[in-house]
Amino acid sequence: MELSRKNKRQLKKLRREAGDVWDEQREVLEHAASILRDASRQAAHVARDDVAPRVRHTYEKRVVPSVEAGVGSVKHAASATRDRFVDDVLPAVTGAIGSAIAVLDVARDKRIRDALRQVSATGRELATKAGQRVGIIEVKKSPGPGRYILIGLGVVAAGAVAYAAWQTLRADDDLWVEEDESLEPVAE
Repeated sequence: MELSRKNKRQLKKLRREAGDVWDEQREVLEHAASILRDASRQAAHVARDDVAPRVRHTYEKRVVPSVEAGVGSVKHAASATRDRFVDDVLPAVTGAIGSAIAVLDVARDKRIRDALRQVSATGRELATKAGQRVGIIEVKKSPGPGRYILIGLGVVAAGAVAYAAWQTLRADDDLWVEEDESLEPVAE
């Protein structure tokens, strides 16, 4: 299909105008890139000269002292907890364990077991004789002293553990950390 001369002229004119517009757009984009480079350079200078010193100053004057105060408070609380454990809990637990071991040693002693057996047998004989006099013929055998010693040992151990837990968990005014007045905001 052939175009008329008039249409060919219009087409050439449009191509020329499109080329001109394209060249103008290229110039506009180059100018915008140049402005963007200059703005980026200026922003870097402002950040380096103005923003960075302010951030560093704020960090050194506000953040660092707050963190140091927090670390000091945590160290104080840990020290108080350790002292409480060493001074209160540990002696109570070791005392309870020592008492339990002493009771077990006494219960293991052959002389004491023989004496308890003899006392128990003598008591049974006396109860039987007394029962025969009163009219009670049969006396039931009672549990040995070992049972009562073990029950007493268990009660002492449970009491010692409960006391240690109570001493550890009770509220104490020494554990409160007072506010440090040196951490007040710095006026600029």
